Amino acid sequence: MSDIEGVYEDLEADVSLEEFREAVEEKVEQMGGLADEETAAMLIAHEVGESEVGGIADIEPGMEEAKFVAKVLSIGEVRTFERDGEDEDGRVVNVEVADETGSVRAAFWDEHAEAAIEELEEGQVLRIKGRPKEGFSGVEISVDQVEPDPDTEIDVQLSDTHTVESLSLGLSNVNLVGLVLDTGTVRTFDRDDGSKGKVSNLVLGDSTGRVRVTMWDEQAETATEFSPGVTVEVVDGYVKERDGNLELHVGNRGAVEEVDEEVEYVPESTPIEDLEIGQTVDLAGVVRSADPKRTFDRDDGSEGQVRNIRVQDATGDIRVAMWGEKADIDIGPGDEVALGDVEIQDGWQDDLEASAGWQSTITVLESEADAASSGGDDTGSGSNNAGLSSFAGDDDASGDDATDSVADDSDAATDSASGDDGVPTDGAETEFTGVVVQAGDPVVLDDGETTMSVATDADVGLGEEVTARGVVRDGRLEANDVF
Repeated sequence: MSDIEGVYEDLEADVSLEEFREAVEEKVEQMGGLADEETAAMLIAHEVGESEVGGIADIEPGMEEAKFVAKVLSIGEVRTFERDGEDEDGRVVNVEVADETGSVRAAFWDEHAEAAIEELEEGQVLRIKGRPKEGFSGVEISVDQVEPDPDTEIDVQLSDTHTVESLSLGLSNVNLVGLVLDTGTVRTFDRDDGSKGKVSNLVLGDSTGRVRVTMWDEQAETATEFSPGVTVEVVDGYVKERDGNLELHVGNRGAVEEVDEEVEYVPESTPIEDLEIGQTVDLAGVVRSADPKRTFDRDDGSEGQVRNIRVQDATGDIRVAMWGEKADIDIGPGDEVALGDVEIQDGWQDDLEASAGWQSTITVLESEADAASSGGDDTGSGSNNAGLSSFAGDDDASGDDATDSVADDSDAATDSASGDDGVPTDGAETEFTGVVVQAGDPVVLDDGETTMSVATDADVGLGEEVTARGVVRDGRLEANDVF
C-alpha cells in the first residue's frame, strides 16, 4: 500500500481516491519539491477534512472552503456587471439551495452562471465546493466546483410560499402570506458612506406563528400603507437573525403587497398566574383599566413616553407598561388584546409587571360581540382574528355582557335589583362592590365577573375597591353613596 493510499484510508470525507491522488500531485508541484507525497497527502487530507461540513447550518463566513450536498430550490436570472480594468462583463446567477439543516444562496459566476441557467433544475441535488462569505442577506457561497449527485436524497420540500414555521436562517427568495399584527413608523439612519437609509417594521402572523418583517429604503414607506388586520404577501424576502430571533427582511428587490386572502392567526399565551420574573412571553386577555399616557425625559435629553394598562385573563391580572410608539395604541377597558414578546419584570410593590418595548407586539382583537354588532359573519374581517375564547377560558372572564348587569354579594339584593334574566330593573335600589377600572365620568367598577357604570361625584382612584349604592336607571347606577 502506498503512502497516499494509507492516508486516504484514514480520511473521513466524500472524495474518490483518484481525486485525492490528483490533489496530492498538485500539492507536491506547488511546493517545489519541499514536500514528499506522504507529507502532501497529509496536507490535502487536512484541507479536505476542514472543508467538509455536516450540513449547511455548519457553514460560516470565515471558512476558506466548504463542501456540501444540497437540493436546488430556485434559480435566479443572469445578471451582468462591469469588472474594473476588463473589457468583458462578468455574469452571476444566484441559486437557492438547501438541505435538512438550512438553506444558503450559492453564487455561480461566469461560465458556471451560463451552465446554471442551461443545465440546473429545481429539485436537483448538487455536490458543491465553494468559498463562504458574508453576503447582503447572510452567508453566501461563491461556487468553485459543482456536479450533480443523483444518488443522494435530501428531504427538503419545494414550495412557492413559506409559512412562519418553515423559515430558516439564510433562506432567501421567500414569499410569505400573513396577517398584519403590528406596524411601526419609518426611521432614517446614516450609512457609512454618508448616504441616508430608511427602515420600518411590520409583524405578521399565520397559523404557524408570527415573525417581524424589516423593510428597507424604498420598501420602508410601504409599512405606513397597512393597518393591523389586513392580509399581505411578502415577495422575495430573506431571513436574518437578530437577538436570537429570525426576522424576514425586504430590500429593493422585494415587495410587500396587500392580498385578498384569509389567514388564521391564533395567539398562544402563557397564563398570567404562571408568569415569573425574567421571562419573555406572550399574553392575552381583557383590558381592565388604561391609564393616560405619560411623558418623561431620558438621560440623553430626549423625551420618552409610556402608558400603563391592566390586562386580565381567566387566571389573574397584570399591569403592562407600553413604551414608545406602543403608548399611542388606541386601547381601552373592555378591549381584548394579544401581547407578544413582553418581558416580565419586578414591578411596583413587588407585583409582577409586563414591559412591552419596541420588540413587542400589541394586537387589539375583534371579539365575537364586536363582529356581531358590525354585521360580521364567517367572511367578515373578524374571521382573520382570534377572539378571547382562544386564550381566556370561560365567558365570565371577558365581561362581554357585564356592562348592563349587576352582580351582588347577597341573593336578596340580586333578586330586588334584577329581573329573571339578570338585567337590572330600572328604579330598583342596589349596591355594587368592585375595583375602579375607569375613573372620571362615569366611574366603571369591576368585581372580576361583571362591570357597572356608576354616576357619582365621589373622588376615586384607579385600582381602588369601592362600594356604590343607589338607584339603577337605564343600566347605570346613579349612586347616592360611595364608600
